[in-house]
Amino acid sequence: MNPDLLARAKDRREKYMQRLGDAVAVVPGANTVLRSADSDYPFRQDSDFHYLTGFDEPDCLCVLRPRADQRFVLFVRPRDPEAEVWTGRRLGVEGAVEVYGADAAYPITELETRFPKLLEDVDVLHYALGRNPTMDTRVLRLVSEQRKTRPRRGHGIVRIDDPSTVLHEMRLFKDDYELSRMRAAAAITAEAHTRLMREARPGMREYELQAMLERDFMHHGANAPAYGTIVGSGANATVLHYVSNRDELREGDLVLVDAGCELDFYASDITRTWPVGPAFSPEQAALYRVVLEAQTQAIATVRPGAKFIEAHDRAVEVLCTGLVDLGLLEGPVERARDSGDYKKYYMHRTSHWLGLDVHDTGLYEVDGQSRRLEPGMVLTIEPGLYISPEQPSAPLPYRGIGIRIEDDLLITENGHEILTRAVPKEIEDLEALRSAVSTRTR
Repeated sequence: MNPDLLARAKDRREKYMQRLGDAVAVVPGANTVLRSADSDYPFRQDSDFHYLTGFDEPDCLCVLRPRADQRFVLFVRPRDPEAEVWTGRRLGVEGAVEVYGADAAYPITELETRFPKLLEDVDVLHYALGRNPTMDTRVLRLVSEQRKTRPRRGHGIVRIDDPSTVLHEMRLFKDDYELSRMRAAAAITAEAHTRLMREARPGMREYELQAMLERDFMHHGANAPAYGTIVGSGANATVLHYVSNRDELREGDLVLVDAGCELDFYASDITRTWPVGPAFSPEQAALYRVVLEAQTQAIATVRPGAKFIEAHDRAVEVLCTGLVDLGLLEGPVERARDSGDYKKYYMHRTSHWLGLDVHDTGLYEVDGQSRRLEPGMVLTIEPGLYISPEQPSAPLPYRGIGIRIEDDLLITENGHEILTRAVPKEIEDLEALRSAVSTRTR
């Protein structure tokens, strides 16, 4: 176990409990999920649970009690030699205390009997309803039983608060350890994207590119892809979350690759669009320049004190100008922007938070206003244009072209740091990489 990770988790718990006051937080871990027959999906710990504990086993629960003697309590799977033959060694109750620093630990099977005692003097519980239905049922039943004793004891849970009001705002600001993991994840992903640009050939299948990327992720130490890898060639690139990845790459088309690795639970998120053959067509290049300029100008807005929405607003302005100039929208630009006509070609937002989750936690608005950016936040900038092959209002040469360009940015004291800067995106650089590739099909 990484000692630095455990120290960071302890520090986060302390900060979180300081903000809890007299409340108690209950944070479930993730469960194993059946894939088919007796085979499970690969296990990935719940991000909130990992953030506060570092504990990476399924079917567990954390209770944080700031005012109690036993402040950090874990419920975990007990040791089971027979089960461990099949699924690997468990740390058990002893390991939860000795390795992870719990003040007390119990088998998860004893939750119903021990839970009431842990909450007997508690009036406010922080618990995320709706994320773990099985645990919801258990917790709500126990809370209901505990409430029945309130009239005679003077204590009992009267309110369940969403922990995101505190915990998810903490996660929005990355510390030095988290940033080291995110920089490393970005570097692995950047190298994989660049190598793919050098090695992909017409005639390959989209899934072959996916396999090449994910092989590079794992080869360089990543845990897994951070999300479903998107490799959309030709008109498939106009489907925002295309993950079938079955079609053949054809010279003359573009291919949109949206892929990132997860390293020590932290995500990277990069999209590049480039020609399957050696060069962009004139129409592809024209649309690409519009998207690249939109991204460049959106990135220029990212700095402390700027509103989160500014990057999107600037990207939309540039995209609308380009679409009007190319004849894909009727002018003037203000009409195209204010009417929302552009949304048939650009239907998503330009940014999202990035961290333990690829769409990470944290509010985008505060008191009804777009929140101000602050140092330590990490977000994406990812404008795009998607001209459906069935879009009747688009000139025929542009139909079936999809383009997105995405980078990950850290807000710094004086501006921003582009974590994914190493991946080429200028037309000249992309064509230089692609022109060195043999266009011989298989």
